[in-house]
Amino acid sequence: MTTAKTPKSPPTFRLPDPPKSPDEKMTAAKQLTDTGHAHHLALHLGEPETTIVTTERYITLVPMSERADMTGVLYPDLLVAFNVDPTAFEEHNGYVISEQGKPPDFVLEIASRSTGRADTGEKRAAYAALGITEYWRFDETGQYHGSRLAGDRLVDGRYEPIDIIELPSGSLKGHSAVLGLELRWTDGSLGWHDPDNGEHIATFDTEREGRLAERQGRIEEREARLQAEARVRELEEELQRLRGN
Repeated sequence: MTTAKTPKSPPTFRLPDPPKSPDEKMTAAKQLTDTGHAHHLALHLGEPETTIVTTERYITLVPMSERADMTGVLYPDLLVAFNVDPTAFEEHNGYVISEQGKPPDFVLEIASRSTGRADTGEKRAAYAALGITEYWRFDETGQYHGSRLAGDRLVDGRYEPIDIIELPSGSLKGHSAVLGLELRWTDGSLGWHDPDNGEHIATFDTEREGRLAERQGRIEEREARLQAEARVRELEEELQRLRGN
């Protein structure tokens, strides 16, 4: 007789899902989820076995089993960490610094009415204290953060502002050394751009356009080949006619 195996239960120290106010959900979803930007970034960075790219998950110094409460636990809108263990991250339902052996490399907050002041004040200090290398802020209008795009890089335990440049088009850009990309504010939308050529990283739309262009190229190549073959036949027939005369 075979005894059914009891399903493996998740660790008792799993972090809960972060709470979100309606306006937080709306602004984060608009810039990261609905656009697919978080997914595009994950695909661009690659290495899913050792890289975490995730939205709205907790960061904590120690596991829940060692915490008395959730004081000081943060949940950025976007988190990126390299050379880490994604499996442990999923088991904990969050990023546990003591178990990953390092802080995340990059976090981003999207401005909302309810979090704007905290994003530029207490969260900035808290992320620096956690040792997170880069902390970025994006504000669609500039109304809640006081600036539309801002970034900080950790230097000797303190955040120093990253230069933000305004382009002739009115877009704003700043370079993330951690990601090797430019973050851009363009007409209220967030973008990830290659600093070498200024092009946006691949998206669902550009991949589809690329496939369509490739298909069109094959069609045009086939038509050109058929036309060339037809022209060769015409020349051969003309040559035979001339020889017959």
